Amino acid sequence: MCLSSLNCEMCFAIYTLLINLMPKVSIAVQSYKNPEMLSLCIKSIQKHCADFDYELIVADSATEEDTKMMMREDFSDVIFLPHKENVGFGAMVNACIDQAKGEYVFFINADTILENHTVEKFIAFMDEHKNVGLCGPKQKNFNGKYENTRFRFYQPLTILYRRTFLGKMKFAQKHLERFEMKDVEKDGPYPVEWVIGSAMFVRRSMMEEVGKMDSRFFMYMEDVDWCRRFWEKGFLVCYNPQITMYHFYGKGSAKGGILKGLLFNRLTWIHISSGIKYFKKYKDRPMPEIAESL
Repeated sequence: MCLSSLNCEMCFAIYTLLINLMPKVSIAVQSYKNPEMLSLCIKSIQKHCADFDYELIVADSATEEDTKMMMREDFSDVIFLPHKENVGFGAMVNACIDQAKGEYVFFINADTILENHTVEKFIAFMDEHKNVGLCGPKQKNFNGKYENTRFRFYQPLTILYRRTFLGKMKFAQKHLERFEMKDVEKDGPYPVEWVIGSAMFVRRSMMEEVGKMDSRFFMYMEDVDWCRRFWEKGFLVCYNPQITMYHFYGKGSAKGGILKGLLFNRLTWIHISSGIKYFKKYKDRPMPEIAESL
């Protein structure tokens, strides 16, 4: 046997070994000043993911000492990425992307709780549907009420109707019902334009082609933008109502109505600012083609 053949066999053996060492899925948790909720989230992962190989990454923004202590003493085996400043949602996701080694990366907020087989169902679904790059589950509040987490892309009027009294008008309600996909109700998984960032199961090979979240968005619209970029690459984004989990769902930027929000709610201003950046970014870009079925 020639030396070159031996080298090829050795390279293949090393490659195979590295592939086998990689976890099937990296679970990436984004957290902000809520160690109690983060602890519950991590424990739900440990409980429901004990039967398969995974790695767990936690990115925390504006990290406080009690969170550091909890992670050090209670979850020392977790990859912990603290940030001194409040870096925003997208930056935490991107920090996790830099660390993740799994074939799939499951991005979740710290205010979510997995159910039994949530991750296994995602793996089975993505293994079967190779054209899907990103998928979101059906999410419910802790009172058992399911929340809408899949949407059509924003139009400028969407924000106006959602943020002002105009939203109560019949024409605005019709627009918002379409935005919230209330005309679509299916039992099985189907393509959607975007899903909210609180839970996104992503194929890493496609994610690497799409790139990280856009750092121009500090908070809000980064999930919309990311899903749109998946579609622009020809990778499907879908919603799977057969996969469920809990989410402490809150609309921090919408509390108190438009006037109070504009005067006192910093999150409202961040949301509006992100919306302006989003529309500027896509002003001269055509809408990507959205698949009708998987």
